[in-house]
Amino acid sequence: MTIDKQALRERYSPKPVPECHICGEEMTIQRMSASRITYGCTGATYDDKGCHYAEGRSIADDHYEQSRVTVVDVSDPDVLALLDENLQLLREKDAIEAVALALRDDMRQAREQLEAAEKRNAEQREYYEGVIADGSKRIAELENSETQLINERDAAESALADMYQAATGERPEWSNMFGFADAVDVVEERLATLEANQSQTTPTGIQLITEAIGAHGYIVGCLLQGRPDLALEESRKWVSAFGQAAEIVSAQDAAGIKVKGE
Repeated sequence: MTIDKQALRERYSPKPVPECHICGEEMTIQRMSASRITYGCTGATYDDKGCHYAEGRSIADDHYEQSRVTVVDVSDPDVLALLDENLQLLREKDAIEAVALALRDDMRQAREQLEAAEKRNAEQREYYEGVIADGSKRIAELENSETQLINERDAAESALADMYQAATGERPEWSNMFGFADAVDVVEERLATLEANQSQTTPTGIQLITEAIGAHGYIVGCLLQGRPDLALEESRKWVSAFGQAAEIVSAQDAAGIKVKGE
């Protein structure tokens, strides 16, 4: 059931003093009985000197009798107070609802911002995880590459050391002053010496010298092409051929032997 609060307020509010329908002046209370109030236009005014009637007016004249009116006044201040309290509650309710709506909007906006931030964080996390994975892969590749380079350097060093020892009888002492290129130069000089003495050695010695020269060229080519593994394998053959050829030449030099036809 819906209560018309405005109608209640009008019903229980004090009724205004009526005006005389004859002259338009505000009338005065003549009698009160319970909720009934009788008003009349007396035409009288009062001051310190007493009662004064308007011109043409007298006590209880026809004007007065014709102006009388009875008004039912059921005004109740308690009802009005309840209506005022109810109105205040409604206003507070509206204010609370407005605050709640504003909070709901703020919470929705905050939730949207949080979801957007979580999405950005997830995207950034995925991106950085990919970067880390790529970085880890690259680090592993570099480590493998470094290991490979170390192994290749060791293989090249071993091959050159074996060749150098076969040519000179001593292991090379690597330093800033003596490197791989220096060892190759020494070996090439020794090969050149053997090659120059080919005509003074036996057919077997000539064959061994030829094999040593060919193997040397192959080894140098492998090193230049970044294949020290092949160079190391070939260096073992070179060391064997070079050593045998050197022994033959040295033996002939010691005995003073020359090949036939010299």
